[in-house]
Parts: sequence; structure tokens; C-alpha cells
Amino acid sequence: MDRFASSPRLMIVSDLDHTMVDHHDPENLSILRFNALWEAKYRHDSLLVFSTGRSPTLYKQLRSEKPMLTPDITIMSVGTEITYGNEMVPDEGWVDFLNNKWDKKIVSEETSKFSELTMQSETEQRQHKASFYVEKEKAQEVMKTLSERLVQRGLDVKIIYSGGVDLDILPKGAGKGQALAYLLTKLKASGKLPKNTLACGDSGNDAELFTIPDVHGVMVKNAQEELLQWHAENAKNNPKIIHATERCAAGIIEAIGHFKLGPNVSSRNETDLLDAKLDHFDPAYEVVKFYLLLERWRRAEVENAEVYLGRLKSVCSPSGVFVHPSGVEQSLHDCINKLKDCCGDKKDKQYRVWVDQVFPSQIDSDTWIVKFKKWEQTGEEQHGCLTTVVVSSKGVKPTEGFTWVHVHQTWIDGTTQNTRNDWFL
Repeated sequence: MDRFASSPRLMIVSDLDHTMVDHHDPENLSILRFNALWEAKYRHDSLLVFSTGRSPTLYKQLRSEKPMLTPDITIMSVGTEITYGNEMVPDEGWVDFLNNKWDKKIVSEETSKFSELTMQSETEQRQHKASFYVEKEKAQEVMKTLSERLVQRGLDVKIIYSGGVDLDILPKGAGKGQALAYLLTKLKASGKLPKNTLACGDSGNDAELFTIPDVHGVMVKNAQEELLQWHAENAKNNPKIIHATERCAAGIIEAIGHFKLGPNVSSRNETDLLDAKLDHFDPAYEVVKFYLLLERWRRAEVENAEVYLGRLKSVCSPSGVFVHPSGVEQSLHDCINKLKDCCGDKKDKQYRVWVDQVFPSQIDSDTWIVKFKKWEQTGEEQHGCLTTVVVSSKGVKPTEGFTWVHVHQTWIDGTTQNTRNDWFL
């Protein structure tokens, strides 16, 4: 959040499973569409917040499996943990707040008396969260009795039931909604309250997100019955909450357009990226577009290969240099020439490329440095590079894009790649 001198343009607060991430979409097209839109049009001046019921362990597991962006803020364990940035630095103020009238030992003692409760895995038992499974038919009675007993023991708790099976016990002040309210208060105090906030969810533990004042909300098309029922009973006539006609991340994009929060057309929806033109220089868009073009080449989704290669070469400086993660330097034009050897080599292999944390900075009147992470995934295998690109607008019109002058990559976390075509990936 320190990178903002003033209020972010937009803050998106999204649940992950079945909201941002569609587990029924093997090609991950929905989230990849969102990724391209966010990095091209929002990353530089907006905040991305993931709000998930997952523990840090399961959250990191999901990141290794799906093409997810890096959020600015992560709310985990059903709103009991707030962390910041790549290093996931915990919010100590939130920890202190949740300690009020909470005793994990007492919670354990009382829940052990219910045979209907089955404890979830150890990774899901957190400092301020106790998690169980319970059959849907028994859930309401268990919640009522357990709540009464915990109050008698002097605790102030809330019990959340979601997904038709998950039961979470949290401090009264915890939850996705309270965590969001806390963040908004903190941002306002620092003079960085977002101009607009969009909350996105699909299940019962997301309902609280939609109760925060002045927040737009979207229930994705595939929202569960429990959330739709909550909406019908509590917010049916609230124009700030919509039920999208699109699933998961596509529904989030739909909501951005519905509420007029900003651009809502993803580069992945552009059928002819070669001829895509802007009336102004936009380095983030150019980076997103360039790697989408490379993905389509390797997936054999292009026509007229010679024209395609010629256009790619035309945006690279004849004297441009690419520094491979291994340290080997090559001419940018040589890299493009080698594309001929791998046209369609990833066809039918669930191959995708995406960029993350795209941050451009202008260093003079016609030169930009763009830093980002470039990821690619084939099936279940993921690897990526930290990438720095120098682009120039000298001698070209905005509609012609930029000239790529220099590209330098290093492996992320010691990742290596052993393929014959690791020239520009």
C-alpha cells in the first residue's frame, strides 16, 4: 500500500475457490481473462485483495496449481489473518483485536463434546479459527447449542457454516466482512481510501462482505444456495449487489462493467492482437499483449505465420538484447527468428502464459522500464521469471505501440527450465 501517493482507483476483494478460481474450468480461461485485464489496466493504481477461507498452507497450494496473480493484501482463514505483499507480513493490529474474549483452549474443550463435528486437517486449525465438518441436516442444531455453551464459558464468538459442510468458529470480531471493514478504516486513516470497492463471492462465508457500507458486491453466477438465500432475505433490493450472469472471474469482470468501475474488456478477448491499437502509450498493455501473442503462437492459434513473425520482429529494436535467465545474451531479433522452431509445440497441452505485478516507470520522455513476473504453465507444471523490459516510444506513434529495446530475466526461486525452446519464456 505504500506505493500509493493517494487513493487507489479501485479495490477488488475476492473470494478464491469458485469465485476468482473456477475449479470446473480446466483451461483456467476465466481467471486468465481477469489476469490480463488487471495487469494491463488496474495493477498500477488499484488494490487486489484475496479473501479466502483457506489457511496459508492451502492458499499457497492453490497458488502453485492455478494461474493466480499476486494480491496486494491477503485475508485468510475466514477473515482471521490479514497479511501484506509478497512476503505476507501479518497485520499485528488485527491479531490484537481478535484476542478479545477468545480462548482457543476453551473452544477445543467444548467442540470435543459434539460427536457430530469432525475436525478438519491440522493446517486449518489456526490461532483464531477452529474448523470442522458437519452434515447439513445437523448443522443448525449444533451451531445453536455450541454457541450457547461458548457464551456460558465467557467467550464472544461467531460460528459460520458454508459450502453445506464447513463449520468455522471464530472470534466475534473476525470474519471476511469485519476484516474488510478494518482494512477500509485503516486505508481511510492513511488518506488512501479506495474510490470504489468491489466485493466478490459465491458462498455463505462471503455474505459479510456485502454488508459493508458503500461497497459494491457481485455474487458470481455459480453462487451457492446459502448465499442466494441470504441475498433474498437481506439485500434483495440493494442495487449495489448483483447476481452475475457469468461464472467466477468472468462474473467479476461483468460486475466491473455493470457498476462502471473502469475498463472491463480483457486483452484475451481481443481476437486480433496484432492490429490492436491505442491512442496513447500504455507499457503495461504492451507487455500483456506481447506475451499473449507468444502464447497463441505456441498453441498454434495464429494465421499467416510469416506476417505474424514479421509484426513481432517489427516491435523489437535491431540492436535489442535479451538476457536469458542462464545469463546468456541474444539478439531480440534472433529470439524472434527462433519462434519458427516452436510454432504449435504446445498445441493441446493446456499451455498458458500470464504476467503478474506489472509495474511501469517512465525514465525519460520516450523510455519506460517495466518490471513484472512472467509465468507459464503446461498442465500442472508452473515456472516463472522475474523480468525487466526497456521499451521506447522514440520515432513511433501511440497506435504503433513501443519498440522493445532490452529484456532481462532471472528464474523465480531458483526455477530452471530444460527445454529446447527456452529463448523468450
